[in-house]
Amino acid sequence: MGEISLMSWNVNGIRAAAKKGFVEQVKELKPDIICLQEIKAKVEQLPPELLGIEGYHAYFYPAERPGYSGVAIYSNIEPDQVCFGIGDERYDREGRVLILDFPFFRLLNAYFPNGGSGQERLDYKMDFCEDILQYAKLLDRPLLLCGDVNTAHEEIDLARPKENVKNSGFMPHEREWIDRFMAAGFIDTFRQLHPEEVAYSWWDMKTRARERNIGWRIDYFFASQSLEDKICEAFIMPEIMGSDHCPIGVRLLVP
Repeated sequence: MGEISLMSWNVNGIRAAAKKGFVEQVKELKPDIICLQEIKAKVEQLPPELLGIEGYHAYFYPAERPGYSGVAIYSNIEPDQVCFGIGDERYDREGRVLILDFPFFRLLNAYFPNGGSGQERLDYKMDFCEDILQYAKLLDRPLLLCGDVNTAHEEIDLARPKENVKNSGFMPHEREWIDRFMAAGFIDTFRQLHPEEVAYSWWDMKTRARERNIGWRIDYFFASQSLEDKICEAFIMPEIMGSDHCPIGVRLLVP
């Protein structure tokens, strides 16, 4: 068996992250695959150092709207197939899903909508969640789904649960979607390996919440149950700066 490392990071603007040392961080961390969310840039806007990090194949799926959303993946393993989007214009024009196929699993990098700006966007978020669930249910191969899900699952996953129960990101029906997703045959890799650990992946920059560690765990690696015994590590890296999110990751055994 070999081992590969995968990371996921909402960079809150890939060009801004580059100015804060993103390329150097990738070279130091050396993940085999790193999935990014909220790149906020079109390919033609990216500087050369982001288009070609040495040793990596790069795939970008920006939103149609400038400076908004978008996902990307850098992989030192060439995938068998790349799929941009899930075939639904509502999500694909916002650059929310990028899929890479590898011999032993499918990797789905997703930037789930934020439902905090009104009922219309909350409904859009829940539609996206339901469609991702149906996609995953119909898949006939092991799946790794990573990204910014924009929902904390349990009270352990945010610093102030009681104060946020009526806010998008911790509403009962948002959390219940994660219950149903896991019931459909998927595990939350970090919580599976660290059932009682308090760790966050996002902090509000406006209130300087990171300094006080008043955060939320809203970034995930979900895995098909068939991959459970292949997940040898799951981790969160709050020490890595450069965004209001920090990187998360897994190490996966492969044949």
